[in-house]
Amino acid sequence: MDCSTYKRYHLHDFDSRGYLDHYFSDHSDMVFAEDSLKFPIEKLTKTFTRGHINGDVLIDMSVGSLVHHLYAACEFFKHIIVLKVNDRCIMELKRWLDSRTGAFHWRHATKHHVEIEGKRHQCEDKEDKVRSAAQHVVICDVEKENMTDPIVLPPADCIISAWFLDGVSKDKDDYVKYLRKFSRMLKPGGHLILIGSLDMTYYTVGKDRLHALKYDEDFARKALVGEGFVIDDCQVHKRTAVSDLIDYKALVFIVAHKEK
Repeated sequence: MDCSTYKRYHLHDFDSRGYLDHYFSDHSDMVFAEDSLKFPIEKLTKTFTRGHINGDVLIDMSVGSLVHHLYAACEFFKHIIVLKVNDRCIMELKRWLDSRTGAFHWRHATKHHVEIEGKRHQCEDKEDKVRSAAQHVVICDVEKENMTDPIVLPPADCIISAWFLDGVSKDKDDYVKYLRKFSRMLKPGGHLILIGSLDMTYYTVGKDRLHALKYDEDFARKALVGEGFVIDDCQVHKRTAVSDLIDYKALVFIVAHKEK
């Protein structure tokens, strides 16, 4: 397939439920658990339990309608503000936040998180804490200077962005442009946590093949430093999944802070 025909996450009708089913479910044929579920949960849990990343406001700007990357963070922030690029992603996320019938089942991811914390029997408590913290779900437009216009968000103590830059950036200049916007949303000294896929060019959702920006670890590091961030941690996890749904070679997890 010609890559020029690939759909774009934020520009076309993105099947948020199909995305979750393909890459984050507990289906027996879902081969991405080690990469898309366990790796980010383990890295985020370790990062937040160190105790130096906390505050009043965390902004989440991640692809689709993900939840599992917020389990560790909900213990350390009073408010989680979730930004989404379309109503379909908001509706899917709010189904889970509001405990509605038919919501995506995240309990397998919750179990993995609480087992890491040594709190095996506290799944419901953990999910309730995420629901309590993530009270604000806001639509955004990545091309606007203020992405949430007309709403003006408070400066964030931390931003988490999982696979978002991979999907919205048409090229490396775009990636840097969006990093700059993230920086403006952060307090001086605030933290940015990025989860992304290295050397990826596409991912599949249903019958659609979607564009992904191809970049490597060196580019991500240089882009962050160029925008005034100091990298605190960078971990690369080589791909374990066998599937032609997506063509990444590794995952990257980066923690950085904005220079004061």
